[in-house]
Amino acid sequence: MMEAVVCASHGAMGSLLWKLGALLSDEYRLLTRVKAEIIFLKDELESMHAFLKKMSEVVDPDEQSKRWMKEVRELSYDIEDIIDSFMFSLGCESNSKPRGFKGFVGRCLSLFTDAMTRHWIAKKIQHLKVHVIEASNRRQRYKVEDAFPRPSRISIDPRLPAFYTETTRLVGIDGPRDKLIKLLTEGHGTVAQLNVVSIVGFGGLGKTTLANEVYRKLEGQFDYRAFVSFGSNESWDEQQLINTIRHFLKDKRYFIVIDDIWSTSAWRTIRCAFPENNCSSRILTTTRIMAVAKYCCSPHHDQVYELNPLGASHSKSLFFKRTFGSEDMRPLHLKEVSNRILKKCSGLPLAIITIASLLATKSRTKEEWEKVWKSIGSVLEKDTEMEEMKKILTLSYNDLPYHLKTCLLYLSMFPEDYEIKRDRLVRRWIAEGFITTEGGQDMEEIGECYFNDLINRSMIQPVGIQYDGRADACRVHDMILEFIASKSVEENFVTLCGDQNHKSVPQGKVRRLSLNYYARDDIMVPTNMIVSNVRTLTTFGHSENMPCLSNFQLLRVLDLENRVVLEYNYLKDIDKLSHLRYLRLNSRRITALPEQIGELKNLQTLDLRWTRIQRLPESIVLLQRLTCLLVNSLELPEGIRNMQALREFSEIEINCHTSVSSLLELGSLTNIRILGLNWCIIDTNYAMKTYAENLVTSLCKLGTLNLRSIQIQSCHRIPNWMESLDYLTYLDIYLSPVDEEWFRTLGDLPSLLFLWISSSAVKPKEGVIISSNGFHCLKEFYFSCWEIGAGLTFEQGAMPMLEKLRVPFNAHGVCSLHGVLDFGIQHLSSLKRLQVEIVCHGARLKEVEALEEAVKNAASDLSDELSLEVRRWDEEEILKDGEPKLAEEEFDTYLES
Repeated sequence: MMEAVVCASHGAMGSLLWKLGALLSDEYRLLTRVKAEIIFLKDELESMHAFLKKMSEVVDPDEQSKRWMKEVRELSYDIEDIIDSFMFSLGCESNSKPRGFKGFVGRCLSLFTDAMTRHWIAKKIQHLKVHVIEASNRRQRYKVEDAFPRPSRISIDPRLPAFYTETTRLVGIDGPRDKLIKLLTEGHGTVAQLNVVSIVGFGGLGKTTLANEVYRKLEGQFDYRAFVSFGSNESWDEQQLINTIRHFLKDKRYFIVIDDIWSTSAWRTIRCAFPENNCSSRILTTTRIMAVAKYCCSPHHDQVYELNPLGASHSKSLFFKRTFGSEDMRPLHLKEVSNRILKKCSGLPLAIITIASLLATKSRTKEEWEKVWKSIGSVLEKDTEMEEMKKILTLSYNDLPYHLKTCLLYLSMFPEDYEIKRDRLVRRWIAEGFITTEGGQDMEEIGECYFNDLINRSMIQPVGIQYDGRADACRVHDMILEFIASKSVEENFVTLCGDQNHKSVPQGKVRRLSLNYYARDDIMVPTNMIVSNVRTLTTFGHSENMPCLSNFQLLRVLDLENRVVLEYNYLKDIDKLSHLRYLRLNSRRITALPEQIGELKNLQTLDLRWTRIQRLPESIVLLQRLTCLLVNSLELPEGIRNMQALREFSEIEINCHTSVSSLLELGSLTNIRILGLNWCIIDTNYAMKTYAENLVTSLCKLGTLNLRSIQIQSCHRIPNWMESLDYLTYLDIYLSPVDEEWFRTLGDLPSLLFLWISSSAVKPKEGVIISSNGFHCLKEFYFSCWEIGAGLTFEQGAMPMLEKLRVPFNAHGVCSLHGVLDFGIQHLSSLKRLQVEIVCHGARLKEVEALEEAVKNAASDLSDELSLEVRRWDEEEILKDGEPKLAEEEFDTYLES
């Protein structure tokens, strides 16, 4: 059965209906008349839910329909809030009541409370029933069901102006155009084969304009050519059209541009129309979706051209050309505000053009331009000059399925230019109820699919691609952020306080509240704003006027990012947040958690990494639904075996105060996938062997189950237990000293993709040779070492899949140790990024320069696209005077050779 969900278009209706069904079970022992009224509610709400689904497919519903949809969404939230309170009140009875007189009194009080609760429920249900009937009657009174899907008001293709843009007005297009022409004319296979190239990028980047320029340049070379704008709503008599085109092009050389393909299924159909005739024909496609671009060119993914935003100089040139006719004409007094506007556009050509066109109609005063900058979000909604930009954004937004619309709108809670971590976002989505699961699927994996889909559709920008190909974080383009913020405020999905572009604050119930004190530290929550129904509270920065947590007893998500100001006292009412599922604290002033944290039975994520909490409260082990516990080197708690839901647990400290038994208990957490440990027991400790054996026992057990990632900060030599970690993909470990034996052991891990070794020394000083016998899957290898001797040497065939390498080399005496300075870097055939850190301590300048030259020469034997970064450590300690360790004449002889 599909798991209950919350979404922007349907409110909490999905999860509410599921909970109403659960409430009807015998477990809750409700009064008969209450059950009957819940059945009525459920039937009526199911009808409303079906209508909401239908209306959410309407491109542009009328105002009456919008009002009714909003009313039903708000009603679903209100009802779910009450139902959650019922279920919590009735579901938290203890099965371990004390015996004797105290037990008798306790049971009597519990029965009395139960009766009171059930009567209170009956009264509330009756009240809700009245509201549902009113909403249903209003729908009939105003004939809301007469609404039907209508064509969009976007009657003119918003891409049309791109066909008629004068070449002289284009900026920054020459490079991309020439690269595409090269791909088309010199692409894969023989020249005679049909060659397909695809341009991919977000709407408004200029894909159509670029494709049109390529078309203009090449059209004279083809007798048969066409530029077809496809779009997302095309429909034709497919078979007849395909047969006609295939027959016509059968023996002809053609060049076709197909603009704006929205799905792989559409391309499968289109592709059938173009025959493989060995006439050197060419097809150029554009799309907003990376998966579609790759599919069009499959299997030749190097034929995908990803269009990037304009750089700073091209952005300025385009902006001032459109505003003043020439960059030289810009008034000096508008320089600062112009830069702020350009930052908002973030290199998006359509945004630059539309805002420049708007400003061209305004007076050239600083005040007038600052008004536009401050109100770009509202201008996007209202001003006719911005209509084209809005159309492009609306096209992309409307193409999203409802669950992705919800996840995208949720990003409006974060400030402009904010780097949003993937895991943090996915776990918040889960806590909000946005993730749909079926058949026991993993919620975090599905959430990552949503995240990747938004990247794939160019709605968010990936940040920090990791060893496994996943983006570590994302950013939202300023224009998209303005668009989704407007949508979120309009639908009362998110309320923003402190955002200068969205000042309108609802005068009723607020569901998700974002307070940006970084933008304005004088934010006051308006008295006419009802915050008792807030489900999510996110704060950025701190103010003396921060609202009290006791006002937010229905919170599901609490994310406080206050850096250094927020104090422990603010959390005194944390135990009252019984519905809380996600808690993140980012403040160095927080040094402890209240013991009552164990009362938060629904908590799934607890992130304390950016606090200075000294130890976890004993009640932490009562959080049996907790899946993610992130701390900063805190002691392993007693009773950890109770936390069976844990999937990620880091970073915990193993020290002489750690219970030996708790190390064994660690092995019972069979769902653990990510584990971070800080080993703080020195070799001389008499109990060290016992601690190590128990830890090894647990890790071996976890390694055969779900453990995928482990970080061990250690100052001793861990035994060869690692050989059992067959599923491990990520390892960050401190070992000292490091020798070839260790590299052989780690090289045998069959699934290892990422390895970071930190050490104080390499043994022997002559260096370590990385052979070709291991590390067959490794993608990233980082090595940090203070005393590296001769460092590492890579044999032919070593680390065959390695793409990123960061490694230090010691310049001191390097010639006498290596002779020809051959470290084997040139053998790393898959390498894409190389960072070499040269330790200069005790070396002469000639040695340092020789080592740098050797590294560059080795790197030059690899791919032309290799990214090389060479940095010096301790550069100030390069020997300037005195005798070098290596004889001057010997060193000069080496350099000459």
